[in-house]
Amino acid sequence: MPRPVFPMALLIAATFCLSAIRLPAAEVTAERSPGGVTVKIDGQPFTEYLTRSGTKPILWPILGPTGKAMTRAYPMENDPGETRDHPHQRSLWFTHGSVNGVDFWAESGKNVGTIQHRGFVKVESGPEAVIIARNDWLGPDRRKVCEDQRALRFGGDAQSRWIDFLIALSATNGPVTFGDTKEGTFGVRVAESIMVDAKRGGRIVNSRGQSNAAAWGQPAEWVDYHGPVDGRTLGIAILNHPASFRFPTGWHVRTYGLFAANPFAQRSFRGKGESGEGYTLASGKTLSLRYRVLLHPGDEKEGRVAEAFAAYAKQ
Repeated sequence: MPRPVFPMALLIAATFCLSAIRLPAAEVTAERSPGGVTVKIDGQPFTEYLTRSGTKPILWPILGPTGKAMTRAYPMENDPGETRDHPHQRSLWFTHGSVNGVDFWAESGKNVGTIQHRGFVKVESGPEAVIIARNDWLGPDRRKVCEDQRALRFGGDAQSRWIDFLIALSATNGPVTFGDTKEGTFGVRVAESIMVDAKRGGRIVNSRGQSNAAAWGQPAEWVDYHGPVDGRTLGIAILNHPASFRFPTGWHVRTYGLFAANPFAQRSFRGKGESGEGYTLASGKTLSLRYRVLLHPGDEKEGRVAEAFAAYAKQ
């Protein structure tokens, strides 16, 4: 049975009750920029929230605890060393491939939607930085399909950096059906050197002990994707909070570098066809999804991902 949906006000309030995995060692600043909001830790770049890249808001670049980029630069930049595939997979994003039949995952085609930034509710610096933004999900005819309010919290210490992501999806314009498709939903495209297919030591492992291709489509509390970045092993873990809709989520995670939590794919992940019943959010209702992205040194053991999940799950 799916967990109950949360009112938007409770979701946003919960953002301010989150505590970091460790006590942060630096000031985290969030400052408006021409493209959105720039986030820094102790004056050093962490990431930028871009209100529009392609068809959606994204975070890019994302610099890990060593100050090196941990997500792919393409297509925002044309690094000659990167693979030019899947241009819609932009660093870190939230979309879905079928929302009332509209494709918000892809960026080309006749039925592609746009997630349009409406405005910021809060941009705040402190021991952790906070960004809260509102977005309208528009079909190719520019009619609103639904809307979201997302709250992002950024923190870090000497060992790791993290991003907490809470999103409330609201059926403000009638019922909304999130289709049963593998193309979703909360996604990261890891740096080229990290991906398993680069054959440089990259590895996928989940909380159930499944690894690499065997982790695809499987439910898990967390997944870690680690590999070399500028000569040092670093990892990106996504943790799924137990309060999140359909916890534990399934994972659209691929050896070519895609890494996405997808709670709406069920039959698609089980191999019984490319479409199923999905989930319909009744008109006027809201559902919430909640994740932590942990950027850490080493593999999942050195990065203490299981311990990080245990602490996160208690919040």
